[in-house]
Amino acid sequence: MTHTLEVADVAVRYGRMTAVHDVSFVARPGEPVAILGRNGAGKSSLLAAIAGLTRPSAGQVRLDGVDISRHRADRRARGGVVLVPEGRRVFANLTVVENLRLGGFLVDGESLDERFDRVMDLFPILRERATSPARHLSGGQQQMLALGRALMSAPSVLLLDEPSLGLAPRAVAEVYARLEVLRSQGLVVVLVEQQIRRALRFAHEALVLDLGRVVVHESASHLVDDPRLLSAYLGRHQA
Repeated sequence: MTHTLEVADVAVRYGRMTAVHDVSFVARPGEPVAILGRNGAGKSSLLAAIAGLTRPSAGQVRLDGVDISRHRADRRARGGVVLVPEGRRVFANLTVVENLRLGGFLVDGESLDERFDRVMDLFPILRERATSPARHLSGGQQQMLALGRALMSAPSVLLLDEPSLGLAPRAVAEVYARLEVLRSQGLVVVLVEQQIRRALRFAHEALVLDLGRVVVHESASHLVDDPRLLSAYLGRHQA
């Protein structure tokens, strides 16, 4: 079964401040959407609204045509919408296996074992470090653990907040190589990323936010050398 995530005119407000203004896009299987923009542009607020950590003040989030805007985060996770947060947030004192098992608590026993094997096949380093506490892993290995933990819940939609943050170039390449596998398998992926060119090479389409508003929404391949992208990051975008 294929899945589609629709974000329709979503706004996010914190008191009198509007962090996200009427953002719309559709994310389909195997066609990742990148959310780009400078710090404070509203990217993480948008992901939080999709994941259910923040309730949209306007608009809808729909999964396969069903409005999930008022569903709590845990219900969205059970329905297949899973967030890998910025900074990885693995359980430092638990082993790799324990972290992964916690990620699969929504899956029944037989499916859990199958999912566990698939995650280990995707991330062989986690199999090698299975009994190591997460705090002993490198940054790249912790990011793979965070991804693996999310995959243990059998998501249909994977939301990634800064997957390359704080990682060495080699680790970033390894993480994106695994994301390419997931993309090829038809997973719906929405990612927030500061490494612009890396994100654009991976994504099918991209949105650039500036002060919570979409200032560019185009095919990712068309944006690589688009001067509007640089303008949005430097705060000089002109409509």
